[in-house]
Amino acid sequence: MSERIEIMGCLIDNLTMEETLQTIEKFIHSGKPHQHVVVNVDKLVKAHHDPKLRRIINECDLINVDGMPVVWASRLLGKPLKERVTGVDLFERLMERAAEKGWRIYFLGAREEIVKGLTEKLAMEYPQIQIAGYRNGYWKPEDEQLVVENIKASKPDMLFIAISSPKKEHFLGEYQKFMNVPFAMGVGGTFDVVVGHIKRAPKLLQDIGLEWFYRFWQEPGRMFKRYFIDDTYFLWLLAEEFIKMHRSRRD
Repeated sequence: MSERIEIMGCLIDNLTMEETLQTIEKFIHSGKPHQHVVVNVDKLVKAHHDPKLRRIINECDLINVDGMPVVWASRLLGKPLKERVTGVDLFERLMERAAEKGWRIYFLGAREEIVKGLTEKLAMEYPQIQIAGYRNGYWKPEDEQLVVENIKASKPDMLFIAISSPKKEHFLGEYQKFMNVPFAMGVGGTFDVVVGHIKRAPKLLQDIGLEWFYRFWQEPGRMFKRYFIDDTYFLWLLAEEFIKMHRSRRD
């Protein structure tokens, strides 16, 4: 088991990308259900206000950090993370490995044209890839059980779910054991990025932690509240944790 550190009430596995991939391969070989989550500023803030979400995150079998501000926070708090493992990068590496090893994949979420386009793009890039099934992220509450049963019946090795947080964490928290998927991962807007509907920030902006600003620049109306109102609470939480750390050291 990896070293787990705690930041603002959420646990995070201190793993590199390669260590993460090795862990996922073990999950798939086990045949037992495992849940993955990536933690970023937005999710830390949501988890602070939502105890159920925080519990679901902390009970996940694998927790990575996606967001340089969280990496910087870990260093400031004396709990340095080895590496940032972004959802998009992990998804792309897993597609390569799935094609090589014959793992079956199910994609759930996004609009119909996006998720269908994703399967077509991956089939062209990796002719040997095995897609167990796909479905868009829009369904009525009364249809949810049918969605879950369809995933279970398709017997995927990996499930990637692209619906908003915290809905996807609650969905997996409730149904993952029933679906019995060896590896289930929430991927946010990854489907849109892979098909080219949303452009990812240039690597320089990724490296200096300004990928969020590039995302805001693309959709300012949609992202303003999240980045400039909701997520600024992260700074307050970080300050509180920093003060607690120094007080405990004095005591």
